[in-house]
Amino acid sequence: MSLVLRPATRADVPVIRELIEGLADYEKLRHECIATDALLDAALFGVRPYAEVVIAEWDGASAGFALFFHNFSTFLARPGIYLEDLFVRPAYRGHGIGKALLQYLAQQAVSRDCGRLEWSVLDWNVDAIGFYEKLGARPQDEWTVYRVTGDTLTHLANGAL
Repeated sequence: MSLVLRPATRADVPVIRELIEGLADYEKLRHECIATDALLDAALFGVRPYAEVVIAEWDGASAGFALFFHNFSTFLARPGIYLEDLFVRPAYRGHGIGKALLQYLAQQAVSRDCGRLEWSVLDWNVDAIGFYEKLGARPQDEWTVYRVTGDTLTHLANGAL
């Protein structure tokens, strides 16, 4: 059995969408998943790529992925890497793929002179929380994430709130 991690290419867009849908199912958020191949292609490989993807292949089959992008720490005055999604298909769990994906991202962060690697995890996902803490990650309990989307985002942009 062999694991290969590689940066995604435009040809991987359908696989990336399938992995995102698998993650959405796992997180019980499929009803919020509206990603299409066209949207992903434009966002990942268009004129201005907004994120990067690394694909994990186990014996040639797509086993998982990590989607990430750069953020910036004003306090550190350095970029960081934000891991938006990490997912390993259930059939491939327990082979160290998740750890390998995080190690890959840590290597990217170090080689790009980033000050940190960070991500969010759903409170109910105790398996993921335990996994992350075993790798040395620590929760940032003093922060609360806020989000504006959809019509509220449009109204805010238009000054209607």
